[in-house]
Amino acid sequence: MSESPIGRDTPQVNARAKVTGRAQYAGDIQLPGMLHAKVLRSPHPHARIRRIDTRAARALPGVKAVLTGADAPDALWGVHHKERRILAREVVRFAGEEVVAVAATSDEIARDALELVTIDYEPLPALFTPEAALAEGATGIHPGRNNVAHEIAFERGSVEAGFAQADLIHEATYTTHAQYPGYLEPMATVAQVDGHGRLQVWASTQSVFLARMRLAAALELPVSRIRVMQTTTGGGFGGKIVEDANSLIAALLALKTGQPVRLVNNRLEDFLGACSSLPERLTLKLGMTREGRIVAKEVTILADCGAYCGLTNEVMHVSAMRSDNMHRLENVRSHAVLSYTHTPPHGAFRGFGGTQMLFALNSHIDTMAEKLGLDPVAIHRLNAIQAGDTSIHGWEVGSTGLMECLDQCTEAIHWAEKRGRRDQAGRRRRGVGLAAAMHVSGNRTIGNWDGSTVVVKLNEDGRALVHSGECDMGQGAMTMLSQVIAHELTLPIEHIQVVPPDTDTSPFAIGTLASRVTMSGGHAAILAARKAKAQLLALAAELSGHAEETLTLIDGAVRLRDADNGEIVADLATLARQHIWRHGGEGLQVSATWDPQTRMHDDDLYGNIASAYSFAAQAVEVEVDTETGRVEVVESFVSDDCGKAFNPLAIHGQTNGATVQAIGWALYEQLQVEEGRIMNGNFADYTLATADAVPMLASGIVESNDPKGPYGAKGASETAILPGAAAIANAVHDAVGVRITDLPITPEKVLAALRAKEDADHA
Repeated sequence: MSESPIGRDTPQVNARAKVTGRAQYAGDIQLPGMLHAKVLRSPHPHARIRRIDTRAARALPGVKAVLTGADAPDALWGVHHKERRILAREVVRFAGEEVVAVAATSDEIARDALELVTIDYEPLPALFTPEAALAEGATGIHPGRNNVAHEIAFERGSVEAGFAQADLIHEATYTTHAQYPGYLEPMATVAQVDGHGRLQVWASTQSVFLARMRLAAALELPVSRIRVMQTTTGGGFGGKIVEDANSLIAALLALKTGQPVRLVNNRLEDFLGACSSLPERLTLKLGMTREGRIVAKEVTILADCGAYCGLTNEVMHVSAMRSDNMHRLENVRSHAVLSYTHTPPHGAFRGFGGTQMLFALNSHIDTMAEKLGLDPVAIHRLNAIQAGDTSIHGWEVGSTGLMECLDQCTEAIHWAEKRGRRDQAGRRRRGVGLAAAMHVSGNRTIGNWDGSTVVVKLNEDGRALVHSGECDMGQGAMTMLSQVIAHELTLPIEHIQVVPPDTDTSPFAIGTLASRVTMSGGHAAILAARKAKAQLLALAAELSGHAEETLTLIDGAVRLRDADNGEIVADLATLARQHIWRHGGEGLQVSATWDPQTRMHDDDLYGNIASAYSFAAQAVEVEVDTETGRVEVVESFVSDDCGKAFNPLAIHGQTNGATVQAIGWALYEQLQVEEGRIMNGNFADYTLATADAVPMLASGIVESNDPKGPYGAKGASETAILPGAAAIANAVHDAVGVRITDLPITPEKVLAALRAKEDADHA
């Protein structure tokens, strides 16, 4: 019997197409008569549009359309608040907002046309910070509303009673900044109106169905008049869910011109058009006993969503309460406020609000551990939630490998030997730091369904075609589905073909977000494959005269269970053909749906929102140059509790990629925004972590085998990004004794902290 692909290193099933250049991205699509689109964006963070003169642009040979806000539908679009237009009308609210869209016969002509458009703006007073936007008397950024985009407040237990029990109370404020998604492929869309008047859209997206829903609402069309197809997607990291305007503008131009339209952002345009992660200021107050038990936790968050809130309501929600569920807590209070400002919008990003709070929480635990004379690892162990526990917010934890993650990463980095080397001499000093994290595998919050449907079709040659609406953006969704179907039908993985998501042919799916695809899509694939297997065995029994219970499926053939040589009754190709060519026959096609038995939180934000919860820990060693302030990560080990590792090769790749993004956020990446304008919106000025800035990355896997996961699996795409920034900050403190609470940890901040420490030491 051939070995199952589950648990084995498996190359991505679409890897060959990518490395040979044959994968088709949205920007690669060429259609007859296709036009090329460009967008003119506002240079002002807040201004009234007095007049737009497009006559010269329209007269340019090759220009087929020049659209303004007056040419777009009246409908507003957005996630929680419908507040944004496809093209700005009357007022612009951030520097970079889309004002004019051009479609022409070439990119060059479209660019030339933009230069011929003249716009008369009346600059208006702008609010650049949440403090200014929330001040008494501040003008509402959106008509008829104040500048609070969202607010969360809750309390469990008695925080005052908890603090009264504490032997140590510590309060500090942490600030986190915006991070650009940094995917390889910028936003890209091709749209056309077909011969039946239906809008067809090829998009780089994480969810074809959410994209279709947004297009329908913004363009005022029935969803059935729109078809969205996912092209090969070169990364998303949350940025390609439903918050960019790229597809909307391409679709509007296609509808207006009647011709196919291609809109591909260049990198400069993508910095302006994509949502970056949500900047937050977090004030955290913890009470601990002298043994390190957390007896009270109070959180205050002020977050800046920019001009439009998109998904940031949910992001702030995660920051406000997810980390509570990592510990056995009894007394928690949280108050979080999301503010509009006249700055570029923020939104979903890998880790989805967890990175912000876990930077604060892990830094805080490390600080309190030192004050109490404890190892922070001991505090994490003492407070960690256990399998079988129900958390303070009603989350039912079926499995946790956090303890094993802590063991794995501390052993790998030689934590006990390296920690606390404060007697170091010389300019370069080393320290180690650690942080822990948790994440969800699915999330029943955007609606009362978190399921997935998978269709399996067995072709006449015995090979399987799989339809799913879950998007692969490089994380390996297609490979995971192929592994499941191959395992259940005992076929070689090469005999499985997963069809890219298409709203016309794929079953409905929420898409790739909240680390949900392996959990929900994997379960649905198991059920669908088993349905197909049951039909194959029933048909084989009917055709052969053997009792069904005497048959089994091995190596792509139905065989007798008890025969010494596993006598073949029929191979799958024969059965697939026979399923058609008989009275009342049909092609063998099955569909199965799995929806987790989770619960949306109630009005008090209480409920078990995910099927399973994944955990991670990271330990790093850094070297700090005390003369330049430069921090270098010299060793890193991330341990990821993913339940059951379907594909260790892919999980290590995901973990290492997440580690690099975390290092970048902690040390290098920061959008520089001055007077509401992005000043470093390109890869020349925006400093990503490159290969020479990261150590040889190492990671480990902990298999806690969740009882609700498919074969025990949980999500493995996001958890690994969560602990990195705090681990680095803690290592810097271990190395040189200064605590950086304001990300990123730049040389200037390190030097300033060292000077302040030296002054305090000599005071």
